[in-house]
Amino acid sequence: MYAEHHDLINEFPEYSDKIHTLKGSNAHFAKLFDAYHEVDKEVRHIEQALETPSDEYTEEVKKRRLSIKDQLFDMLKA
Repeated sequence: MYAEHHDLINEFPEYSDKIHTLKGSNAHFAKLFDAYHEVDKEVRHIEQALETPSDEYTEEVKKRRLSIKDQLFDMLKA
């Protein structure tokens, strides 16, 4: 199964400079950035059938990824 990459640069290419700046200057953004990529990696493994958790767990992980992405996007827009 094909797993899309949802890294922040692909998701928000127009904010690539700001992402780089915030990663270096905002500890909270950097922590969320790292958390987002860890969760995204887990989702990709599930989608590639490298891991086979329950559907409920998969949905929970996807919701967590979306929640973190929303927080990061709010910080990027500010």
